[in-house]
Amino acid sequence: MTAIENSKVTIVGAGAVGSSVAYSCLIRGSARHVALYDIATQKVEAEVLDLAHGSQFMGTSDITGGSDISVAAGSHVVVITAGAKQKPGQSRIELAGVNANILRTMMNQLLEVAPNAVYVIVTNPCDVLTVLAREYTGLPSNRIFASGTVLDTSRLRWQLARRAGVAPSSVHAVIVGEHGDTGFSLWSTASIGTVPILEWIKPDGTRFTVQELDEIAVAVRDAAYKVIDGKGATNYAIGVTSARIIEAILNDEHAILPVSTVLDNFHPLKNVALSLPSIVSADGARPILQTSFSPSELALLRASGDALQSVADGVRASQA
Repeated sequence: MTAIENSKVTIVGAGAVGSSVAYSCLIRGSARHVALYDIATQKVEAEVLDLAHGSQFMGTSDITGGSDISVAAGSHVVVITAGAKQKPGQSRIELAGVNANILRTMMNQLLEVAPNAVYVIVTNPCDVLTVLAREYTGLPSNRIFASGTVLDTSRLRWQLARRAGVAPSSVHAVIVGEHGDTGFSLWSTASIGTVPILEWIKPDGTRFTVQELDEIAVAVRDAAYKVIDGKGATNYAIGVTSARIIEAILNDEHAILPVSTVLDNFHPLKNVALSLPSIVSADGARPILQTSFSPSELALLRASGDALQSVADGVRASQA
């Protein structure tokens, strides 16, 4: 892939996730210019140097960065990965409140130097932070959204593909709702190629069962916990996932990806960010509102929205 002429992406946060996003963008050629920003000067400068040392093998993309917000100037896309990690005994509302306060200050600074950028929030809880960031900034919902369930969906398709004996790109299934415990698979429209998921014949001659699909959904939901238990964080997969979203924006692809946007009066959810299949382009992300749900799936979507609304309300109350 060749980087788009003069395109620029800034990744905010030089931790494991942010550095992996930058690395993925460089090796994929996602943008002509990649910048890494973090308030921790020594850390961000070290990450930039380490990435720059491999520039001979990274095509036309270049890497800059530092602890001055001006490194984000002129960005077409800004990806936010900065934030605190959840501490033992800390509630989701408490974590969301800490990261919301970080985001509130940071967004104003970023908008001064990159007023026309599309903003993609990766920091968790990304759905809640997207709603709050939109309130803080007044940006239209298409220009500030979260990475949502793009990674969850990739995990799902990988699991299904292994069992079905096909490439993940041939699996058409999506996880919607929260990027977290209340997200769920849209089994009613899932298929492999053109074959409905329950009719596909696997290499062993059997078909998927509802029980097996439920087990896969649980495995996907808990996948991050297994990675975190083993190595402390998830970073590679979200790195390449974020790069893919960046490419869809910079290339004006109109690609369909399940990112998380703020919904308004959708079945009848209001002012809550949830992942739906969305058209991602240079204009940002716009959810496909005609996405169909079975009655049980619609109930799950509303439950997911209610759970996220409760967290957002808790953060708002703590900031009042």
